Amino acid sequence: MNQEIINLFDKYTHESMPRKQFLKKLTILTGSALAATSVLSLLETNYVHAATIPETTSDLNTGYVEYEGASGNIKAYMASPLTRNIKPAVLVIHENRGLNPHIEDVTRRAAKAGFYAIAPDALSPLGGTPDDSNKAREMIRQLDATKTLGDFVAGVDHLKGLDETTESVGCVGFCWGGGMANRLAVHSANLTAAVAFYGRQAAVEDVPKIKASLLLNYAGLDTRINAGIPDYEDALKKNKIDYQLYIYDNVNHAFHNDTSETRYNKEAATLAWQRTIDFFNEKLR
Repeated sequence: MNQEIINLFDKYTHESMPRKQFLKKLTILTGSALAATSVLSLLETNYVHAATIPETTSDLNTGYVEYEGASGNIKAYMASPLTRNIKPAVLVIHENRGLNPHIEDVTRRAAKAGFYAIAPDALSPLGGTPDDSNKAREMIRQLDATKTLGDFVAGVDHLKGLDETTESVGCVGFCWGGGMANRLAVHSANLTAAVAFYGRQAAVEDVPKIKASLLLNYAGLDTRINAGIPDYEDALKKNKIDYQLYIYDNVNHAFHNDTSETRYNKEAATLAWQRTIDFFNEKLR
């Protein structure tokens, strides 16, 4: 698909561009309203095939849990291997679409790799994630940034305090959640390892506070997010932070999301996820 169209969609989904303005620009780029409608169906997520690991998988325990966060009770999706062994824990942080079937599937993937995993719903204070992803993006913008960070810090603390888990807790976040993973590395004393997929970098002045190990996965075509890489990496080096950074060439923001047909890249997604699991196995076990 035309990269200009993908860039426009990225701007629409991550900035405050009104939908009417986005559709007008998309119509100009595609040549007609009919073509714009067709292209939009390819750009937007489709959760029909989100479950690469069925919820009924016999070797996993899945369901929903709640814990006390800075904003009150936070609902989270949980997936864990059906073994009696105490397991390292992983906090999965969703994109700006909230807790949806794709993120629940990613949580099961982490459980399949042997981790006790939960995916908190950042929109819990606003009644939870709606089915409409466009509405979810609007709601994300309404959240109190400080309290929302506190909700995820509390999620790390919750995982560390469970009888089923070890004291080693990691997090992995995507897009909006990738930025949150970087912020958690700054603000959570109980976080051992953080993985950010194409997430906004933490403030350079906060880098000295990072104690967790970092794995940073970026998309080569994601100029919006990648603009912050040089200063961030320079600060990580100067402060001797344990980190790994990978840029996947010729792929777009959200390349790991297999419910987004136009931006998903199977090769990069598979490699980045394997690096994530290897990283967690090294840092959390």
